[in-house]
Amino acid sequence: MQPHRKIIHIDMDAFYASVEQHDHPELRGKPVCVGGGKYGVVAAASYEARKYGIRSAMPGRTALEKCPHLIVVKPRFQRYKEISQQIRNIFYEYTDLVEPLSLDEAYLDVTENKKGMESANEIAREIRKRIFDETGLTASAGISVNKFLAKVASDYHKPNGQKTIHPTRILEFMEVLPIEKFYGIGKVTANKMHELHIFNGKDLKEKTQEQLTGWFGKAGIYYYNVVRGIHTSEVKPHRIQKSVAVEETYWENLLDEESVFKQLRAISEDLEGRLNRKEIKGKSLTLKIRYKDFSVFTRSKTQEVYYENAQDFYETAQKLWELRPFDKPVRLLGLSLSNLNTGETKQVSVQLRIPFEDFY
Repeated sequence: MQPHRKIIHIDMDAFYASVEQHDHPELRGKPVCVGGGKYGVVAAASYEARKYGIRSAMPGRTALEKCPHLIVVKPRFQRYKEISQQIRNIFYEYTDLVEPLSLDEAYLDVTENKKGMESANEIAREIRKRIFDETGLTASAGISVNKFLAKVASDYHKPNGQKTIHPTRILEFMEVLPIEKFYGIGKVTANKMHELHIFNGKDLKEKTQEQLTGWFGKAGIYYYNVVRGIHTSEVKPHRIQKSVAVEETYWENLLDEESVFKQLRAISEDLEGRLNRKEIKGKSLTLKIRYKDFSVFTRSKTQEVYYENAQDFYETAQKLWELRPFDKPVRLLGLSLSNLNTGETKQVSVQLRIPFEDFY
C-alpha cells in the first residue's frame, strides 16, 4: 500500500486588506476594503469589514450601504506581489513542490521535505510563524493527505489558525461537513443539493455515482470521490503557462478614447516587460474591456507569427478597440497573450516513503 502524502494548504488571512493595515497602522482594527468605492468592486475586505457582510467581488456601492464608515483603499498590486514573493521564498526552504493558486495561497507537498521534518503539522506551524515574523501578516493552514482536504481544513480555524485532518479521521470529518464547505461546491450547486435533500457529507455519501452523475454530470464523479476522501490530483509546481496577462482597474473611469489609448500603450509596455523576463512569445492577443456597468467586452487577434514587442501589442489593441459595440465609461483594460511558445513542461513527482504516524 502506498503511504499517504502530506499536503499543506497555506492561505493568507484577508491578504490585501491585511497588507494595508500592516503598512498603515491607523487602519488597524477598522473596517477596510481594498478597491470598491461607489463605482468599483471590492477586491478584499478586512475581518472588521466582513462583520458587516462585506465580501470580495461585492459592488463597492453595496459595501458602502452595509457599512457607511467603511474605509476604501486603492489597491497596490505591486506591493502585494512583493510580499507574496517573500512568502513563496519561505515555502521553497521546505519543499520545491509548491503550487501557487494566487498571490495569497498555495499547496505544498511536504511528504519529503528539505528540513527532514516528520510532522507536516509542525512544518505548517513553523511556516506560519516565519511568515508572521518576516512580514507581520498572519496565515491559516490546512493539513491532510490530499489537496481537497487540505483546502477545506485551512478554512476551518480562520484567521490565524490551522487544522489537520488525520487519515484515520477523514470519513467521520467528511460526514458532518456541511455541503457548503466542500471546496468546489458553490452557492448554486449547494442550493440544488438542498433540493435533493443533501445537506452534509453523510447525505452526499448515501447517493450512488450514477445518481450524482445524472444530476451533476462529470462533476458528480468528483463529489462521489471527495466525500470518501479520494482526490488524486498532485501538487503541480511546474504548470504549463498558457497565457500572460496585464490588467488595470482605474480609480476613475476612462471617458474618452485618448485616455484609453494612453493606458493601452502603458499596458502594452508592461506586457512586453513581463514577456521578456520570461522569454515568452505568443501569437494570440486579447483585449479585455470592463465598463462602468460591469459588462465585459473581449476580442482577440491571432496571427501566424509571434507578436514581437509593445508596439505590436499597442497597434493590435487599437484595432480591437475599434470593434467594440458601444461607447461607455471604461473601468478596466487588459491585454493578454496566448498561443505561447512555452511548450510542454515535465511535471515533478516524488517517491513517497515517509510513514504517516507523525502527521500531527
